Amino acid sequence: MSEMSLEEYGLNRPESGDDSVVSFTLETLDCRGRSVRLADAFHRIVTRHKYPAPVARLLGEAVLLAALVGSSLKFEGRFILQSQTDGPVNMIVVDLDAPDGLRGYARFDADALTKMLKEENISSAKLLGKGHLAMTVDQGAHTERYQGIVSIDGTGFETAAHHYFGQSEQILTHVRLAVAEHKVKGEKGSRWRAGGMMLQFLPKSHDQEVADFAAGDDPNQHENAIKYDPDNWVEAKALFSTISDAELVDPQVSVERLLFRLFHEKGVRVFDPEPLEARCSCSAERTEDMLATNFDAKERQEMAKDGEIEVVCEFCSTAYHFNPNQFDSE
Repeated sequence: MSEMSLEEYGLNRPESGDDSVVSFTLETLDCRGRSVRLADAFHRIVTRHKYPAPVARLLGEAVLLAALVGSSLKFEGRFILQSQTDGPVNMIVVDLDAPDGLRGYARFDADALTKMLKEENISSAKLLGKGHLAMTVDQGAHTERYQGIVSIDGTGFETAAHHYFGQSEQILTHVRLAVAEHKVKGEKGSRWRAGGMMLQFLPKSHDQEVADFAAGDDPNQHENAIKYDPDNWVEAKALFSTISDAELVDPQVSVERLLFRLFHEKGVRVFDPEPLEARCSCSAERTEDMLATNFDAKERQEMAKDGEIEVVCEFCSTAYHFNPNQFDSE
């Protein structure tokens, strides 16, 4: 695809790179969307822990989903995605510290993971298992949290996202998530990359008939739903479904080039990229305040080992050390 092609469809800025989120609209199809590309940001998140590759990939899907959903909310505060399930990867937590800070961690059962990995064709959905997914908007003190909860039924984060928007937001939504390791020329080992895209149907007219899905817009349950879907949404989904995992993570295929391939015949408007970075909100001051506020002197003494309390951040693995007696005068 030539540079002139991109200019002809209206891109008058450099193509966006990694660690960013890009919004777009398809006005003729009554759709909008967002695309996320993560490279260094995700690599930093995942390499702070010695995650097995399957766990890292699953965490990557959660980070992408949090970035896609959370970055669309114009607010000050945090967007929190948390899964609790019965699979080997039994809990994942991702924070988006608005507008651009991402952090995340995964908890897994090492024995159960090892046992499952001996099987063939283990999908991320099977590693996740069944349970629930919560998405929370926390705008800080003196405000009420908003939380939406949907089930995870063994089909993974993509389908859970379709359920979430179908139930909680009543918006027809399609999501694609991809995570991969890749070799970098001149470097030893490999680096992690992640890419995702979300498409939503938001018609200007409210008189279009739309299917009422009890379980949300699950693309795997559309045997009888397609006849109720508006034509614009059917066409947009058909184009969107041609995205490959390779295109979502390929550093040589920018978001703009992918959107051009998908939608140039219908007309796509692409907005300026917004940066994302790996950033943990932990600090020595916050940790000290937590110990002083949530525990009494006896409990702090019991926490101490060799005369000091060690608190390790679950997200970034930073270790903070305190003297249990330093709180006595507070």
